[in-house]
Amino acid sequence: MLSEMERTEARRLLGYPVHGLAPGGNAAWQFYQASGLVEYRLSNLSASEEVVLRRYLTTLEGLEAAIPAAGAGLDTGAAAGWTRNPAELTERTRLFDDWRRRFCGFLGVPSGPQLAAQRASIGLVV
Repeated sequence: MLSEMERTEARRLLGYPVHGLAPGGNAAWQFYQASGLVEYRLSNLSASEEVVLRRYLTTLEGLEAAIPAAGAGLDTGAAAGWTRNPAELTERTRLFDDWRRRFCGFLGVPSGPQLAAQRASIGLVV
C-alpha cells in the first residue's frame, strides 16, 4: 500500500494539483474524470506495480534534483578545461518531463494540467 507521501508525490509528478485534506464542492478530485482515474489507479495497484511506481518516484526525484543543481554553473561560461553546456537546464527539464510522461503512461492516465500546460508551451518555428 502506498503511503500518503508517495501518493502526493505521484500526483504532483503526474502533473495534478493537490486536493487538500477534505474534498468539498465541485472542486474535489472526484468531479474530474482524469483525477478520479489517478486516484483509482493509485488505490488499486498490485504489489509488483507498487515496486515499479516506487522506482519511477526514485528516478524522477533524482532527475528533478538535478535541475536546480544545474543552476550552479550558470554564471560561468568556461573555466580552465571545462565549458558549460548552455542548453543543460533545458535538456534536464525536457528529460525530467519526458520521464514524467512515461510515468503517466505506466499508470495509464493522461498528463495532469501542469504537465500538459508545459507541453503546450512548445512552439513550432517554420
